[in-house]
Amino acid sequence: MNSALRANLNAEEPTSLSFFTTGDGVRIAHRIDGTADLPVLILANSIATTLHMWDGQIAELSQHFQVIRYDYRGHGGSEVPAGAYSDGRLGRDVLELMDHLGIEHAHFMGLSLGGFVGQWLAIHAPERIDRLVLANTASHIGPADHFDTAIRKVLAAVDMKETAEGFLHNWFPAAMIEDNGPAIRKFRQDLLETPRQGLAGLFAAVRDADLRRTIALIQSPTLVIGGQFDTVTSYVMSEAIAAGIPGARLKGFPAVHLTNVEFPKEFVEEVLAFLKSDQA
Repeated sequence: MNSALRANLNAEEPTSLSFFTTGDGVRIAHRIDGTADLPVLILANSIATTLHMWDGQIAELSQHFQVIRYDYRGHGGSEVPAGAYSDGRLGRDVLELMDHLGIEHAHFMGLSLGGFVGQWLAIHAPERIDRLVLANTASHIGPADHFDTAIRKVLAAVDMKETAEGFLHNWFPAAMIEDNGPAIRKFRQDLLETPRQGLAGLFAAVRDADLRRTIALIQSPTLVIGGQFDTVTSYVMSEAIAAGIPGARLKGFPAVHLTNVEFPKEFVEEVLAFLKSDQA
């Protein structure tokens, strides 16, 4: 195995993580919570976070679903391949994970970048996606040169300190950052440990993704969750997704970007009500 690709793996890998290798040779970390007799729910998180972004929702979700979380290529416990990534490659990582685990179809919830992945899956592999939750996301974010600048800057930086603080101020209200509670400290630490090549690769995936026209093809029942104070993927973007996907429902929260962290109880209640609405 290419040692450069494994640069971000810890010497002692957490026993809670499992791994599989994608068709293009990248080792992807994932975790399963909940029993095998339950319906499957796959979670995809924001750029510059790990699968632990969902920790606050797992206790409740795993009572109703077998919950599968994973780390993007370039992040967390997964390997860090060189070069730009794409929404299609990220989507295929999920399909290959499903194949590896023997999962024919599943519910899918993605936040931010995870929402791009969810849209791609529902467009290109509709038979694999049951219900779809798209939180704090968009179908396109521009301009491209914004991401080109971010890629150059992060690759040239001495460390991740400035990048980390920038993300935190885009993700959370100022009062939360000033309080510097356990959640902020944990996200800051994860940001500081994010491999710069992995972040640059995912920046490129967001830069190049444009699903604005093709979301009209999505047939999965869809819940769109938007943050009314989100400066990354604005509420207008959530409204556009809800308008573009046939039959989609929109729910707004008075949140910034990581709605599941700001409003953990209300967020999971909304998601469960939607995912279980066809099981009555």
